[in-house]
Amino acid sequence: MMPTSISSVVMLHDVAGYLPENRVPAKYFAEFAEDDSLAHNVMFAAPAFRHHAARDETSADMMLSAARVLTDRHGADHLDDVTIVLTHSQLPEVPVRGCGGEVAHRLGIRPHTVLDVHNGGCAAFVHMLDLAGALLTAAGGGKALLALAQNSASQIFTQEQVRGTAQAAIPGDGAAAAVVSLDGRGSPVLATMCHSYGAYAGDMTSVAHPERKYWEAGEGQIHIGFTEAKIAKVLARGNRMVPEVAIEVADLIGIDPPQLDWLITNQPNRIFLRNWREAMELPAQRHPDTFDECGNLFAVGIPITLDTAITDGRIRDGDVVMMSAFAHAGDFAGAAAIRFGGRP
Repeated sequence: MMPTSISSVVMLHDVAGYLPENRVPAKYFAEFAEDDSLAHNVMFAAPAFRHHAARDETSADMMLSAARVLTDRHGADHLDDVTIVLTHSQLPEVPVRGCGGEVAHRLGIRPHTVLDVHNGGCAAFVHMLDLAGALLTAAGGGKALLALAQNSASQIFTQEQVRGTAQAAIPGDGAAAAVVSLDGRGSPVLATMCHSYGAYAGDMTSVAHPERKYWEAGEGQIHIGFTEAKIAKVLARGNRMVPEVAIEVADLIGIDPPQLDWLITNQPNRIFLRNWREAMELPAQRHPDTFDECGNLFAVGIPITLDTAITDGRIRDGDVVMMSAFAHAGDFAGAAAIRFGGRP
């Protein structure tokens, strides 16, 4: 995708996060730990906690919980004039369609565009900012709601055949919502950049034992397929892609990476977090993360960490925040920079 340097200024009005009540410690997974050949791999060093959605809590439920934080802050009518709804669910509950239409209906809004964004993965928030800017600019105005849910931790990684694997302790559940428009108060989006790397798309696979396709009935429980060889590829790609695309955006806005006030990335594990900030020549205190409380929130990691750092006062008016992430096994990467304009 071509870089977007925003001419009609796209404003990120606000962002809000939601975490389910069930806070799960690492010892839950330690009780089930198996003799897994990947248990000591740096990719799977477990966070202290993660949150799990309730059994019947859907993507749409969690997105609405995050959206209600926005309406609690800004008034019940804050979303009434939304014209575009973009949603991303890590694990859609219903085959084929996403949950954007349901979210809009339950919020009582009537947007002219509803788009379920599936392929952005851990970079989905950046991807959605890029899409929202393009759609709003093409429409000549309006207001977009971005809603994201990571709901696979409690559904995939607590399965009896999966919870003993090294990968099971890493993901957490949560949701985020944000509002974007071409006017009003908020934080201007300075630039975005997205890249697709289709050659790597086939490296993200689901597996079950005995083997089956995910829609087929069978005894094997579906989870993500990792091997030492795949992990080595993902580490190499991720180490390169996240700082690479962030540096591209920094160049677009004329800021040397070490001069950025904040770097917020997706949160797959501690080794990536360390490598990314070192590549950007930034100290740990300017690279907020929520990994030890939330685990890997996939697409929700960036917006919920952004919301956390705004809420606790670390991010201040005028600060430049770089958001950067890569998705899946490296088939997508994106970055976006904002100048924080306060919480309206």
